Amino acid sequence: MKSITKKNAVVFCIVAGVLIVVWFAMLHHPRKQNPGEADTSSAPIVAVAKVMREDLYKSVTIPAEFRPYEEVELHAKVSGFLNKINVDFGDKVKAGQLLAIIEVPELRDQLNNALAAQQKSEVDYTNAHLIYTRLVAVNQQHPNLVAEQDLDTAEANEQTAAAAIAAAEAETGRLKTMVAYTQITAPFDGVVTRRYVDPGALIQAGTSSYTQSRPLVRVSDNYLLRLDFPVDVDFVKDIHIGDPVDVQVESLSKTFSGTVSRFTGDVDNDTRKMTTEIEVPNPNLEIDPGMYAMVSLKVVNHTNALAIPTEAVSGGDKPEVFAVNRDNQVEVRPVQLGLETSDRYEVLSGLQEGDLVIVGNHSEIQNGQKVEPKQNGLSMRIGN
Repeated sequence: MKSITKKNAVVFCIVAGVLIVVWFAMLHHPRKQNPGEADTSSAPIVAVAKVMREDLYKSVTIPAEFRPYEEVELHAKVSGFLNKINVDFGDKVKAGQLLAIIEVPELRDQLNNALAAQQKSEVDYTNAHLIYTRLVAVNQQHPNLVAEQDLDTAEANEQTAAAAIAAAEAETGRLKTMVAYTQITAPFDGVVTRRYVDPGALIQAGTSSYTQSRPLVRVSDNYLLRLDFPVDVDFVKDIHIGDPVDVQVESLSKTFSGTVSRFTGDVDNDTRKMTTEIEVPNPNLEIDPGMYAMVSLKVVNHTNALAIPTEAVSGGDKPEVFAVNRDNQVEVRPVQLGLETSDRYEVLSGLQEGDLVIVGNHSEIQNGQKVEPKQNGLSMRIGN
């Protein structure tokens, strides 16, 4: 047994020695490089971005508040007692829908009297017309039998009766209109947002600024909303009808796109801002007037501009970039920058379209250093 154990120990020592020799050999003799394989042991891998042409813009965020597209408080045009009101606040109404009825008994009596007076004037005209036509017929058959004065008088009576009919019809029409005013109807599709009176209330006619007339209801068109927001004077020149905007309604956790519908074209002297408006369809009444929104507006648009990521620029007041040339060498280039967006710089000079610039930390990169550029995780052999 002792002999077998000694033999195993000797074998173990031999195997261990061989392994140690192989390990040292691998450390001091690197792997032979395959033909055509690049030697990157001394060239650090750097992330790069290609200089490209893009449409750059600056985005400003402005608070805004929704309001109805149309809103009106309905007043009565005749005085009387409220007989009936068919709606309450929150009710949806259609254009022409009957909302309330005002009771004015004396107005009905005046209309009946006017109708009777119209009928009498029509009878008087018929009588005067018959007299005049008969006198004309007699005078044609027997000239000089009827005095000219009688003919003139008959003709004048006929014209007077005709004028009386016109006056009676006008009075009747006026009173019919006044009676129609006793029925309050919705001027457009919308929502009743306020109710001011109850049946039995005395309603004053709202036809004079001297009377303290009470409105009956307030109707708002909430199916189409206005979103007004003030644009600073510096960006007024960039506002155009149809410009796209993004609207975020935080209370609904919803963002949607819209376009500029109109603007005042006048900068307020006090605020130095111009009111701009978006029309927002609201067919399901999801948005309520008074809700706040944040409008993201694109201003200072520069189309087809040379652009690089902001992470590619260093140097502070004297901006510079670390470009990678065709020999995979770093070139520190001063650049002139233009518009700055949230993640891009516009390059006015110092770079050309298609150039590669290093993004990220430049502290360990030196001018003229060999590097291995990678864009989106892919190695780029610039020298080929």
